[in-house]
Amino acid sequence: MTKLKELKDRSGNICELCGKSDDLGIYEVPKSPNVGIDSSILLCSVCSAQIEDSSTMDPNHWRCLNDSMWSPVSGVQVMVWRILHRLKSEGWPQDLLDMLYLDDEILDWAKASGDHNEENIEIKHLDVNGALLKSGDNVVLIKDLNVKGANFTAKRGTAVRNISLVHDNSEHIEGKINGQHIVILTKYVKKS
Repeated sequence: MTKLKELKDRSGNICELCGKSDDLGIYEVPKSPNVGIDSSILLCSVCSAQIEDSSTMDPNHWRCLNDSMWSPVSGVQVMVWRILHRLKSEGWPQDLLDMLYLDDEILDWAKASGDHNEENIEIKHLDVNGALLKSGDNVVLIKDLNVKGANFTAKRGTAVRNISLVHDNSEHIEGKINGQHIVILTKYVKKS
């Protein structure tokens, strides 16, 4: 029996991460202590491409990990753990990581990639529409915001120019409104 046939039998002929059934192929899980079928998983081309080039990762695609994290297959568990660590700055992956339990041997395999190291985690600031925000961008408020300690309300539609990013929190940006330097939640702005 070929490796591909074994993987298709094991997975029920679907991607072991997202559950899609088309364009499937073998993915060798990096740094595996095992050989053979235990070191491989069956992935669709979408999952495989995003794993290979993390700059193309679509966080919404990976919400499927909520289901696949419960797989009894150690290679799947390792890849779920690694992907969740890559996406940690999104917020929701941390909740899944808190629920995920891996045996010590599997956890060592997962950590072998280095995806869990803080310096490998890129914090992305995204506006309400998912557009990437950068320092110096201009944004518009999408909601009236009470500015604490300044006794005014920043009205919806107010432009905030030349924003700066809070380096350790993907949900916060800084900008000036009415001459006041304030912190604004990214979910209340859209890039202009």
